[in-house]
Amino acid sequence: MGLPARFLTELGRLKLGEGPALVAVSGGVDSMVLLELLAATRHRHTLAPVIAHVDHGIHPQSGGPAALVARRAAALGLPFVSTALALGPGASETAARRARHAWLRAEQASLGARWLLTAHHADDQRETVLMRALRGSGPAGLAGMARRGSRIARPLLGFTRESILAYARALGLEWWEDAANADPRHLRSWLRTTLLPGLRIRLPDLDRHLDQAAGHASAARRAWGQALRRWPGLEYGSERGEPSLHWPTLQALPGTLAVSLTQAMLLERGAPAGRAGVTRALRSLRAAQSGQRADLGLGWSLARDFHRLRLSRHEHPAPPPGSSELTAAPGQTDWAGWSVRWTLDTAPAIQARDGQTAWFIPGVLAIRAWRAGDRVAPLGGTGKRLAVRCFQAARVPVQDRATWPLIEGDGQLAWIPGICRSGNLLPAPGQPAIRVEVERVR
Repeated sequence: MGLPARFLTELGRLKLGEGPALVAVSGGVDSMVLLELLAATRHRHTLAPVIAHVDHGIHPQSGGPAALVARRAAALGLPFVSTALALGPGASETAARRARHAWLRAEQASLGARWLLTAHHADDQRETVLMRALRGSGPAGLAGMARRGSRIARPLLGFTRESILAYARALGLEWWEDAANADPRHLRSWLRTTLLPGLRIRLPDLDRHLDQAAGHASAARRAWGQALRRWPGLEYGSERGEPSLHWPTLQALPGTLAVSLTQAMLLERGAPAGRAGVTRALRSLRAAQSGQRADLGLGWSLARDFHRLRLSRHEHPAPPPGSSELTAAPGQTDWAGWSVRWTLDTAPAIQARDGQTAWFIPGVLAIRAWRAGDRVAPLGGTGKRLAVRCFQAARVPVQDRATWPLIEGDGQLAWIPGICRSGNLLPAPGQPAIRVEVERVR
């Protein structure tokens, strides 16, 4: 059976229904093949693909893949959307991934697309399972990536890298080789290029064993999902799209069992389900009153709601790409869940280092997102400090840092609102200044 026929079979198993589907295409061989397969089989499935590309702005030539994907989508008659994030060369893989996912999810919501399709394949899955095993993941993590998750589907997960590459070559496809994929400084790249080839020489059945491990863990995950629905008195259900459990029943169970059943609920919705985090959340809610919440990360939280334990999610707005100027005239803007207001004023004698209001020497100011490697010179201090250290000292959760507004001027980071005012662009007392107020509105 050829690759398009196998692909159609896989789409049938996924039962994705019909309507728009956002397709993440980086320009690499895997995602370019996914694009081709969706186009080649378009008369035999009911999806309406919209091709999406994210230019992270990390490498000087990052515009090349964007142009390649745009040309191919146009040639195939498929709609194309893209963004340029301008993260800069210092951005980490983690920062790039979070920014990419935030934009893709926002675009998915804007299109009303039920599914985001990615080009993860069988070799990606094996790398994921091994990487999670090395990091001490439990059964939920060792199950790897699901073929169909919460609003995301991976139709190539049953295909090997070798078969995808062979198909691309047979078609004469053009794709972009990202040098970072072979850079051993990145853990996944090191696993792919160094560790796994050596292990396969010593253990010829390694791929089969990794697949088996993922299969066993996935079976255990399905079993907990079944227990979640059948446990007497647990009353697993959903109201207004938010799943919940009967809290008194859950609390009467042994702690390890309560954690496992809660994990099962989180995994079904794609929420962070690490055992340590779930254990902490349940412990904090044990003595809490109705209405109190425990943060799970990535916008997810558990809450006591009378006799129910409810899971909810707040979608974090994606920060605009690059920077947004504060114009000379007074104004206001909404920025990734924050309200930013600015006006002309007279500078005070004292500015608070951790205030929500700051005054600056008149000039061009801009709002932007945090970038890895950012440094700030604290007001009244000496030297510069990594912005990430400031976030850590202020106990800002990791998931909130990507959408925290930073104010800069003349290429200098001048203010992390509520956390650290810099000595840069500091007006003298009584002098004309731009007053900026930042308030969280979500």
